[in-house]
Amino acid sequence: MSQPALPRRSLLTGIAATCVAASITGPQDAQAMNDTTAPWPGTVRYPDPRVVTLDERFDKYKLGNTSVQRLYFNPKALWHEGCAWNSVGRYLVFSDVPADSLHRWVEDDDRVTIFKKPSGNANGNTFDYDGRLLTCQHGPRRVIRHEHDGSTQIIAERYEGKRLNSPNDIVVHREDKSIWFTDPGYGIRKNYTGTPAKAELPESVYRVDAQSGIITKVTDEIGTPNGLCFSPDLTKLYVADTGEGAHSIRVWDVDAGRLKNGRQFASMKMDGFEKAGKADGIRADIHGNIWSTAGWVGEGYDGIHIFAPNGDRIGQIILPEICANLCFGGAKRNRLFMAASQSLYALYTEAIGAY
Repeated sequence: MSQPALPRRSLLTGIAATCVAASITGPQDAQAMNDTTAPWPGTVRYPDPRVVTLDERFDKYKLGNTSVQRLYFNPKALWHEGCAWNSVGRYLVFSDVPADSLHRWVEDDDRVTIFKKPSGNANGNTFDYDGRLLTCQHGPRRVIRHEHDGSTQIIAERYEGKRLNSPNDIVVHREDKSIWFTDPGYGIRKNYTGTPAKAELPESVYRVDAQSGIITKVTDEIGTPNGLCFSPDLTKLYVADTGEGAHSIRVWDVDAGRLKNGRQFASMKMDGFEKAGKADGIRADIHGNIWSTAGWVGEGYDGIHIFAPNGDRIGQIILPEICANLCFGGAKRNRLFMAASQSLYALYTEAIGAY
């Protein structure tokens, strides 16, 4: 599909440097930027140059008098993932997969606490429509649900008698309450985020029926399924493909719990960059735009890419770290949370999360 004209690499790669240089007014400001408790990256002149319009369709979702906020940074963190917003508790759950821990950022006082440790090398998280946390665990290679009484229930561990690879990301269908998750092999490839083992199943996407608990494989026609989300009207399922050479987001039509008509939605190859990046976590807003993490290319590319419903790339949020996952939250579902390598970022938008 056709793409709108995009800024060249020289312009994009200069954004972060220009922003930082303009924000530092003296040695004290420079020192503050190295302070892990200080705002990132110091004073920003509005509009924030890290929020980039590539197509005028993105302008309606931008706020001119707000900035990308660094809510949390920990130099001992390893790989933040799987953020999920709890509306009642006003907190965000996010993972550090190699550190085997789940963390909680609390909105009222910016506190970050340990939510679960060990976490089973938790990766993706979401809350169901009864307020229970669902977690994908790389270590035990399963999906679990945290019940209201503090106990846990195994939702998926095997398919047709064979062990899952390492469940990665997860969503809940708003109407039938079914649970959908991806199962790539990341947790069984290396010791870092799980335990090396031989795969017993192809990398696939699964659905768990809310009433019977029956697990159905909905597709294995994808290289390495990663992040996933539904369209606002639930008629489409988007899945990030991080397989070797894939560099794309794919989409299927949803029909009575089944997938059909699989096709490419958007390419992660961007004009002005020789290397193609990868999508990871993805989320939809109420207008059908897809907000995707983007990384492994470098400065001016890494962060968040926003795609219109037809697949055109219309905007970016540039971050100084690889971003692995994202979600909408806050009282109005208009605050985008971004779980990056060693940090947690947030940005208020005029976009509203689809669910």
